[in-house]
Amino acid sequence: MNASSVNGKSPLRALEQFGQSPWLDFVRRGYTRDGSMAALIEQDGVKGVTSNPAIFQKAMGEGTDYDAQIRDVLDKEIVSAGELYERLAIEDIREVAKLLKPVFDQTKGIDGYVSLEVSPYLALDTAGTVEEAGRLWTAVSEPNLMIKIPATKEGIPAIHQKIADGVNINVTLLFSLDMYKAVVEAWISGLEARHEEGRSVAGIASVASFFVSRVDGKVDGEIDRRVKAGDRDAEALKAIRGKVAIANAKMAYLYWQEIMKSDRWAKLKAAGAQPQRLLWASTGTKDKAYSDVLYVDELIGPETVNTIPPATLDAFRDHGTPRDSLEENVADAKHVMAEVKRLGLDLDGMTIKLVSEGVVSFEEAFDALLGSVAKKQNDLLGNKLTETKLSLPKDFDDAVKAGLDEWRKGGTIRRLWAKDASVWTNGPEAKWLNWLGIVADALKHLPELETFQKEVKARGFRQVLLLGMGGSSLGPEVLAMTFGKHEGYGHLYVLDSTDPQQVRTFEGRIDPRETLFIVSSKSGSTLEPNIMLSYFFDVAKKALGEKAGEHFVAVTDPGSALEKKAVADGFWKVFNGDKQIGGRYSVLSNFGMVPAAAAGVPLKLFLEDALRGVKACDGSVPPAVNPGVLLGTVFGVGAEKFGRDKITIIATKQVMDFGAWAEQLIAESTGKLGKGLIPIDDETLAGPTHYGKDRLFVYFRLSNEHSHEQDEAVKTLIDAGQPVVTINLHDRRQIAQEFFRWEIATAVAGAFLGINPFDQPDVEASKIETKKLTAAYNETGSLPAESPFATDGDLEFFADRKNAGALKGDTTQAILKAHFDRVKTGDYVGLLAYIERDRNSIEWIQHIRLAIRDARAVATAAEFGPRFLHSTGQAYKGGPDSGVFLQITADDAQDLPVPGERYSFGVVKAAQARGDFDVLAERGRRALRVHIKGDLKKGLATLASAIKAAI
Repeated sequence: MNASSVNGKSPLRALEQFGQSPWLDFVRRGYTRDGSMAALIEQDGVKGVTSNPAIFQKAMGEGTDYDAQIRDVLDKEIVSAGELYERLAIEDIREVAKLLKPVFDQTKGIDGYVSLEVSPYLALDTAGTVEEAGRLWTAVSEPNLMIKIPATKEGIPAIHQKIADGVNINVTLLFSLDMYKAVVEAWISGLEARHEEGRSVAGIASVASFFVSRVDGKVDGEIDRRVKAGDRDAEALKAIRGKVAIANAKMAYLYWQEIMKSDRWAKLKAAGAQPQRLLWASTGTKDKAYSDVLYVDELIGPETVNTIPPATLDAFRDHGTPRDSLEENVADAKHVMAEVKRLGLDLDGMTIKLVSEGVVSFEEAFDALLGSVAKKQNDLLGNKLTETKLSLPKDFDDAVKAGLDEWRKGGTIRRLWAKDASVWTNGPEAKWLNWLGIVADALKHLPELETFQKEVKARGFRQVLLLGMGGSSLGPEVLAMTFGKHEGYGHLYVLDSTDPQQVRTFEGRIDPRETLFIVSSKSGSTLEPNIMLSYFFDVAKKALGEKAGEHFVAVTDPGSALEKKAVADGFWKVFNGDKQIGGRYSVLSNFGMVPAAAAGVPLKLFLEDALRGVKACDGSVPPAVNPGVLLGTVFGVGAEKFGRDKITIIATKQVMDFGAWAEQLIAESTGKLGKGLIPIDDETLAGPTHYGKDRLFVYFRLSNEHSHEQDEAVKTLIDAGQPVVTINLHDRRQIAQEFFRWEIATAVAGAFLGINPFDQPDVEASKIETKKLTAAYNETGSLPAESPFATDGDLEFFADRKNAGALKGDTTQAILKAHFDRVKTGDYVGLLAYIERDRNSIEWIQHIRLAIRDARAVATAAEFGPRFLHSTGQAYKGGPDSGVFLQITADDAQDLPVPGERYSFGVVKAAQARGDFDVLAERGRRALRVHIKGDLKKGLATLASAIKAAI
């Protein structure tokens, strides 16, 4: 496109003498900055500019015009694709506004405008449109800006409101006379409302963008269909082909003329108001049978605007015919409209459909635009973001793409960010979504956390012991395992067990006089942290006397029982959580950040990395380039369509503890109503023959510490057709991005599964059973009696009646064989050990799980109780009935009292194991419990031999 003239004068200039203003339907930064736009204004008399998502998509998605500004923004801030687009668009709009300002001044505010559209996603949202129109108006802050609002049913009241607010409005997506009348009413009543309040109505500009060529496209298509079908009115139909759009526009112009003669307008005009002009939009010719300047030539008239795309502008300059055409042949236009009605062409229905299609078209263009911006942003950020590679079989990959497109078309990620419960079950989900904004909130409160961190260092604590369960402990454990000890800070230990041996072990690792104790419990009433607090507060009191409380910090929801106790016992500090964030989604809240601060983790850098994860998963980022939606779609589609519900996490050594946190997030969120994803963590990688068709592998890889051997083993799985998601972290701190990304992914997977990913009904069921048993102990001094259905040496076997009936045999090997013979293809085996989680027991359980996997080619879970009760226990009880469970309990070599209670730690652990088993049985699970009497090491060896023989 250029601004060359014909015989020294552009035909576009001639439009002025007929009262029409040519505007350009095009924006591009390079075009603005290289003088091309200025030449059009100067030589062709272009008097305004319009933009839309499709125009910006072409501009921003191609070339390097915007790279410098993108780099500048990304060097200073962490933004989402939507925020970045807005920065780019606002700069473009401001530059064009400045170029057009002389026109604006010369015409006294009649012309010289540039238009910026509210998000197409808000086309059906009145309140959202009102808010965004005002925000964009303020952000651009140029007098010759127009905000584009679509003429939808929901857009009409927004147009009224913003006109009343004094905002210049370009009404877009107008197709019908009836809707135009509604737009005029919104405009004029908005001015009247403003005038009645005593505010000036001068200088408020508006245009009503009446779309033209799309009307002919829709009508002509119906005419062609009927003619081809041999309609009896074929000749009459052909006679109006290509004429309806112009006739429709002329009817709108006639209505405008009536309004300009009305008393309502006369009063406003006398008060200084300027008219809302009709603007002809969509004036590029789509049908090659028509003149390429048809919709410019035939719609020239006083006080109108034609916004012209570049190719049509060039064509009109070359061979357009300026004349006063709008008021020509009005009778013919009325005849065409009468024929439309007589021939049964449903123009009203077509224009309604055109509005709907226009909204969808602009949404799709905006999707493409934001996708382009997100991709460019990711490319320029490079190693500041984690990377994801999908290696999926073709049918799986195709289904994922279809799922992503389904989410795009439904705007589902935007609905998720808007806390719309209909994304899931339309239940209470919305009240559990404050984790979406927790990183921004944490950054807001960063000074408080950093002050605490400095105070911790100043006080010289040599150990930090966190007492918690589930979401309160697993996130901090990842931080401790991933980042290790920081100089000047104490070693962070995490205790999440009621096993008396394990409690004693942790007590031996600390000196209470040099230890900061963090008691972490959302509700403040959870059994395990409360009894751990009782025990260690007693330990501290013996060492520190009345100053014991000064070594304690509580992290709990406001108003909880723990908060009250912390105040009463003189705790050093109390940090509050958010009642609307569930425990497993709380790692980036105070439940993770307080332990991180105490351990010396650089908080600002960590939270900034987390914020990159938040922005990458933002609602403005289309699903195909949104890492959270992408991963969640793979999870959900894999389980629902391909039975790939065993999410097997393979991780490099330094970040391997992430899997323990992810286990809880995935299992507790999705495992319910007989559905769910079963996470498989820390199962040593093997060759393809050891895996069935129920696996989805996630390779969690720290790029600077990966092993060639591990990479090759994963490649072998991919080559064998197993689905693998590879996630590359360039730095350990990027685990913060992944925390948030996996939270989004789990919420997305829950939507695919059709469940509420924020409740945990079966965890609560286990707690209830445990409470019954501990209450019974308090009353009687012993747990209710139980009898094994079989005994073999030091091993006792327990099961409910149904399971016991299926486990015939007199020997350990026979019972175990009967149990493991119930394992079918697609099942998994869960080893649930209520023993101390130390190096020896971890080695034992890993050894046994691999023996079972290799013998039966099924997934295996190796869990320690009661830790897993607040984690995978939900999926084992409420998820798919594909688990075969072996619970392992043992006599305690030593027990520990719980201060102030009749029961001991050993009694609580026993009650938890029995409560867990009772709920498994109640849910009809295939479960067997083996109890080791006497020496644990000897009993485990005996059990191991029997299991190997049985399988």
